[in-house]
Amino acid sequence: MFTSADDVDGGPTPFWRQRGWLLAAGFLAVALLMALTAAATGGGGSGQLASTTAEGPLTRAAADTSGRPQGCGTDDRDQSTSAAPPKDVRWRTIGGTRVPVSPTAGPTRSTGSVLWCFAHTPMGAVMAAHVIPAQMTSPDWRAVTRDQVVPGFGRNLFVSQRASIPESSIRTRQNGTYAGFLVSDFTRTSATVDVLIKSPAGQYFSTSVDLRWSGGDWKVQPASDGGLHSELSTVDGTNGYVLWKV
Repeated sequence: MFTSADDVDGGPTPFWRQRGWLLAAGFLAVALLMALTAAATGGGGSGQLASTTAEGPLTRAAADTSGRPQGCGTDDRDQSTSAAPPKDVRWRTIGGTRVPVSPTAGPTRSTGSVLWCFAHTPMGAVMAAHVIPAQMTSPDWRAVTRDQVVPGFGRNLFVSQRASIPESSIRTRQNGTYAGFLVSDFTRTSATVDVLIKSPAGQYFSTSVDLRWSGGDWKVQPASDGGLHSELSTVDGTNGYVLWKV
């Protein structure tokens, strides 16, 4: 079990109960502190995805000539990195967090707990950066991870860390709202999205999510420490961000 701080009774406090972890998890609905280092992974659950996890649409071979999974088609014409939010955006609650979804930018399909099929555009990457991490509070997080997190050491470490957290400890209350975004880097094969978050007290924070185009859809590229997003940082305001109109 991961520990790094002392509880009020002098004993070690599990990392998922520490204030900094709860802050990050509350904002992004992610059941894991992404600032954990590899040295902290001396125990906990298995770093492999259980073989009993059913394969989803993105773990199977693409079924059409476009390279997209069967049934996934999007309008990929708008390649602007400064595009306004889609006009058809609406908000859906996942694990206590309201995330944007769009019939044009995605996700346009769902298979079990996996919301998938994002546009192969900067805006599609933006939607994936919001939706995929939010799904990690689901009891079916392993299926989401198998389909929507890029395989490798970082994913194995994420699985090990996430598996060590009791489901009863996952907090899903809304501690902040998505306020805006910035596509800081984009190619046809990768993207980095900066996410702007507003706390109930009106303070702004930002974090970044790296993504890769893989298997015909956007997937989160985890860091070497297993993080699905960077550490939260305080920002002075909204300048430079595209704001959600909420």
